[in-house]
Amino acid sequence: MAQFKSAKRFHQLLVLLLAGCLTTMTGSVIFPVLPEMVQQLELDPQWVGTIASIHALTSALCTPILGAAADRVGKRKVMIPCLVLYAVFGVLTPFLTAPPLLLASRGLLGVVSGGIAAATIGILGGMYEGESRSRILGYATSAMTTAAIIFPLLGGWIGGIQWQFAFYLYGLGIPLAVLAAWVLKENVSQGTSAVKIDHNEQLLQQLRQPSIVTLYLFIWAAGMIMYTVVVYTPLYLKQAIGATPEINGIVLAVRLIGAALISAFGASRISQRIGQGRAVAFGFSLMAIAIVTIPFLTELYLIIPTAMLFGAGFGIITPNLYDALAHLSPLEVRTTVLAIGTGFNSLGQFISPVILGPIWKYAGLPPVFYAAGALAAIASGLSLTVIGHLNSKGAR
Repeated sequence: MAQFKSAKRFHQLLVLLLAGCLTTMTGSVIFPVLPEMVQQLELDPQWVGTIASIHALTSALCTPILGAAADRVGKRKVMIPCLVLYAVFGVLTPFLTAPPLLLASRGLLGVVSGGIAAATIGILGGMYEGESRSRILGYATSAMTTAAIIFPLLGGWIGGIQWQFAFYLYGLGIPLAVLAAWVLKENVSQGTSAVKIDHNEQLLQQLRQPSIVTLYLFIWAAGMIMYTVVVYTPLYLKQAIGATPEINGIVLAVRLIGAALISAFGASRISQRIGQGRAVAFGFSLMAIAIVTIPFLTELYLIIPTAMLFGAGFGIITPNLYDALAHLSPLEVRTTVLAIGTGFNSLGQFISPVILGPIWKYAGLPPVFYAAGALAAIASGLSLTVIGHLNSKGAR
């Protein structure tokens, strides 16, 4: 009986990890084929980045709402319809050629992706407690990072046949919805909410703190700079060296490999050795150096290490910024404070092409990278002193 229960729990965990991986695919599939999409649909440069990033805005806005709905009606009842709609909106995208329709489809995809993410985290949080929950959430993070490496490669490979084919990967939501309906039972997905602590006042007090707001702005800047590379590097490589979707997928995957390796094995060590403020400043510096060199690169053997350097910088920044947030947040509201930080990252991703799209349209691609590099350099200089000062004030 115990063995059956263990196998059943493993199957449930596997479905949840696969659902989490789908949320990382929301943006990553489109980027390798973005140049072909722009060329065939004759999209205005000012529309392109927004179409690629609108899902980040709608996901950030709707994840808390759908999370509350999942707590009220059951997480399984939110997850399964969202998985089905994820497949529908994703596969539908290449058949919509007008920019407003593309925006609507991508925006709705972000909404249901947020619902999948909220339900997945909610179920995992209810299935495990204490150290087991932390370990399982670590597995989920690792799985999603791995998926974020695989999907650009897969999207580039399939999109190399015909760019519309890359969007068919979203159809994986249908079989996963069937698996979720079979494996996840309502007693698992409902979770428990026996103890509810009214912490709104304490949360609002934390959100009024200038130190918390400052860290949110750094997270926003990191998300914006990262998305500049994700959106505009494939477009530059297509223009400069005639890069295929397969090549663009490889470059995007390499960036994530650099981020995954350094965040897992080097970020905390760098922080312990030189201090958190210097570590974040170093990460922003690496991103600035890498991004401003992009317009000068025309050989793949130079582009690949530059992409890894950029990813390494992001991999240093992200865990240290979230650790600084945790350091300043009381335990009672720490999870919420960190979740809002994730929202700021998504907002940075969305705002990146909104700001930089007009620069591309009127000045060309190189100034886009220079503007993002300038932002990274400014963030590097500010974080060198600001984050160290914040840490000295914070207390766990």
